[in-house]
Amino acid sequence: MSGLVFGIDNLPQHNGYVVTQGTFDGVHKGHVHVLQQVVRIAQQEHLPSILITFHPHPRLIVNPNDKSLALLSSIKEKAQRILDLGIDTVLVLPFTEEIASLSPEEFISNILVQKLKVKHMVVGYDHRFGKNRSGGFQELIQFAPKFGFQVSEISPKEIDEIAVSSTRIRKALQNGNLNEANELLGYNYTLTGTVVHGQKRGRTIGFPTANLHIDEPSKLIPNYGVYAGFACLLKTENSTQPFLGTTNRIPLVLNLGVRPTVDGTQFVIEAHLLDFSGDLYDQELQLELVEFIRPEKKFESFDDLKNQIQLDALNARTLLQSYLKNSTA
Repeated sequence: MSGLVFGIDNLPQHNGYVVTQGTFDGVHKGHVHVLQQVVRIAQQEHLPSILITFHPHPRLIVNPNDKSLALLSSIKEKAQRILDLGIDTVLVLPFTEEIASLSPEEFISNILVQKLKVKHMVVGYDHRFGKNRSGGFQELIQFAPKFGFQVSEISPKEIDEIAVSSTRIRKALQNGNLNEANELLGYNYTLTGTVVHGQKRGRTIGFPTANLHIDEPSKLIPNYGVYAGFACLLKTENSTQPFLGTTNRIPLVLNLGVRPTVDGTQFVIEAHLLDFSGDLYDQELQLELVEFIRPEKKFESFDDLKNQIQLDALNARTLLQSYLKNSTA
């Protein structure tokens, strides 16, 4: 992903940027409006745009024992959507003690001015930065004349809508309301990870699955159950299968849960790709969740489980055909 840069020293030199900064978790409809403003300002000023975000999430550094963080998107998922919206570069900075200890003026001087040569900063009224989150919009306004850049504010109404949307999306996913979450996101919720070896039990009943390991440990996992969706094989250096872009998505039936019929202890993400055969081990796969089919349940026998999976696959095909028909209408 050419526009995704890890570390400020890896950023190509340029004579100035339009900059915004924030988490932008999920890159939902509220975020889209804000990012469109950044792109518009950058086009007007004939400057490239850059979004600064931190990884790991600052909450994990400030409160390492806090296990409640649930992210709607991994860094790669987030960057992919931000770049698709027209932002030129997503700059990921490691949230270190050194970064955390910078005063607001030091952050502006050392990072924004000296490293990025900021020409225009676009932030929300509640944006916080610098040591102990002591800096904000007023500090940017205060130091902008000294360092020679402009500041634009994203309105309180827009910021409040973004906060409400993020909270509602997380609650919807955790409560099994996938349709509500997807509507607020403006796209289908995705899970991205690496295909790993499982117990290969699915093969014995005629339904081989791709077991996905999520690389982002804080990624929000939706309510356990069976889903219909699509798989997209991401283009990576070690890909052995043809690149599957969004125009060549593979339909799937997906199980999220602990497989109560098998052992009921280990959480798994098992995707049965319909009409596909091939070795996907160690490949990076993105799963797009379209419809929630049913909750996870324990069956009396493996034959009962096999029969239910057959029904789930048929149901998934019907749901996905309807989805594709409606989305192209």
